[in-house]
Parts: sequence; C-alpha cells; structure tokens
Amino acid sequence: MPGFDTDWPADSAEFCPHPNAQEIFVIGTYKLEQNHEANTTGDSEGGNDDIGTPPLPEPRKAQTRRGKCLLFRAEDDGRFTPLDEVELPAILDMKWCHRTLSSTPILGIADSEGHITIHELNDEKSQLRQIQSITCASPDVLCLSLDWSNRRNPTDGLGNLVVSQSNGALSVLQPGDGAGLVVTDSWHAHDYEPWIAAWDYWDPHVVYSGGDDLKMKGWDIRLGGSAPLFVNKKFDTAGVTTIQSHPHMEHVLAVGSYDSTVRIFDTRKPLTPLTEANVGGGVWRVKWHPSAARKDDLLVACMHDGFKVVRFDFGSIEGDYSATLRNSKEPWEIVKRFDEHTSLAYGVDWSFAGDKGGDGTLVASCSFYDHTMHVWRG
Repeated sequence: MPGFDTDWPADSAEFCPHPNAQEIFVIGTYKLEQNHEANTTGDSEGGNDDIGTPPLPEPRKAQTRRGKCLLFRAEDDGRFTPLDEVELPAILDMKWCHRTLSSTPILGIADSEGHITIHELNDEKSQLRQIQSITCASPDVLCLSLDWSNRRNPTDGLGNLVVSQSNGALSVLQPGDGAGLVVTDSWHAHDYEPWIAAWDYWDPHVVYSGGDDLKMKGWDIRLGGSAPLFVNKKFDTAGVTTIQSHPHMEHVLAVGSYDSTVRIFDTRKPLTPLTEANVGGGVWRVKWHPSAARKDDLLVACMHDGFKVVRFDFGSIEGDYSATLRNSKEPWEIVKRFDEHTSLAYGVDWSFAGDKGGDGTLVASCSFYDHTMHVWRG
C-alpha cells in the first residue's frame, strides 16, 4: 500500500485496544512554526537530526508548536480510511486507556504546552471528543511521554497515568472525586529530558523512567520522588528513549537507547541486562506484541534505520524465561523489517486484532520529515 501524507511531521502511532474498536488507530503530528523576525539560530523543525530527537523548548521566542491527532479505520487488507482530525499543540505521545467492553474508548495525549488531554471515541467510532485537559506544567514545558497503569487489567473507569516532562519532572495523574484525572504528585526525576516514563504493568505502585542524563530509574509512587528504587547508570554513551513492561511475562522490561541497542532486563536485577540487541539506527520506541502467543516479538522504531520486529528467545512462558534468554546461544534475531519510510522512524504500534493467517499482525508506522504513515503486517 502507498504511504499516507500526514501533512505535518508525524511522531506517534497507537492502535485502539478496545474490543469494539480494534480497527481504529491514531497518528500524532508535530509542526514547529517560527516567526521570521525571531532569532532562528536555535530550534529547527526537526530538532537535533544527529540523534533524531524532537525539538525541545529554548527561552521563549516567537514560536508555535502545532499538532494534530489523525483518526483512522484500518481494514484487514491493509487499506485504511481517514475519519477525523483534532488540532492541538504539538503531540509528543499518545496512549489508549485499556477499558472494559461496556466502557467507551479513551485516548490520552501528551502535548508541547504542558497538558495531557483526554479524548473519547464516539459511538460511531468516527470522531474524537475532548473531555478533559489537565495541566501538568507551564506552557513552555513539553509533556514528552505518558503511560496508563491498567494495561493488564482493563477497567470501567480510567487508569492512573504517569507523565514525563522536558523540565526533568515526572507526574502521576489519578482519577479524582469527579469523572476526570488530577495530578496527585510530581517530582524532579532527571537532570536532562526524561524521554520516557512507563508503568510496571505487574505492580501498580512502580514506574520506570529514562532520559538524556544517561540513566534509567525505578520509582515507587507511594514514596514520591524522595528516592528512586534503583538508578542504572550504565548507559554510558547515549540517553534512554523508551521503556515498556512486558504485558505477558512478569519482571521483563524492554529498554531502548540512542545507541541503537535494545536491552532486556529482569526488573528484580535492573542493573544488568539479560541480553542486548543492536538493532541499528537508534531506538525511539519499543512495543511488545499484544498477544501472548507472540510474547517473544518486539516492535522497534529504529530512527535512522526503519522499523523492525525483533524476536527474543524466552522459551516457555511457564518456565524460567529470564534464565532461558540469559543463557541462550541465539538470544535474539530480526525477523521482519520495514524500510518504506525515508525519514526518522518514530511512531509505531501493533493492532490488537491479532494475526491474519501467516501474514502477521497489522502495524501502523509513521516518520517525521517526510510526514508519512504506512500500514503493513509484521
């Protein structure tokens, strides 16, 4: 299928997990507009192309960061239909909340002006309606990432959110007395931009974060920011960009970095990886396959080297999968790559609808400078 022009640079892709809307996915975009009279020696539309990071705020100039959330419906044959678009400040990350069958699909969006906005998919599955905007920081601070806590246990209401921000802070948002979310805690977590914050899907009290200070940290939200559970300082040459807890195997954590390496950790020993996979290009996002039948497969956005499916050797889910991976003679292999994008590979996600025969699972991916989206199978 030919690519779709997203008009503005694209950096985020998310399929809806709701049982009644698994054909729905969203693409997030980020466009920097700068007044020609302003000093143009700093920020550029793509940020630092050497490492492929989105642009960060500098002291206030006449700049506007704009974004759109594009809503699509995918077909089994890979075709797709644009349904809606919502204009917001520039979008850095998006996540659907995992909810029960009787609840409507909900999408959380992290934007470039310190907000998390919550959007509801309508009954016809054709439009998004904003139902809440939560201020996490001042307008010159970017919300860089977000993650819902209820991945493994869908809820009738909303899960908790963790949000990372360009000022080095993490925030926890929880359902308040009303229908929406409120910020219940914030703390300074990193000395440089924390590109990622993610829940431990097996422990509702633990979150992980990583950033440009070359550190990965674990936190118990009951303790706030008083002290991290651990600090891994062994990312010697490049920042931490992405973290995801495995939804089907307890204690397994995938961590990506600018150094092109995906590291798999056992969270009980978070300072030493079980294995390291050099996937090339610099890693921006990692996504475990949503099906337990494909628990070994990790989808990776390799910024300068396309998108890849990496298969790890965990053995049986009933066995000691950490030991199996650690002792494997061939702990990982790249089983699929998608190279149709011509620019920075940023956003990618699996469909929750599962495999179609031997063709694999539907995947949506997007890239930055060429503002292109593709749908393919992996």
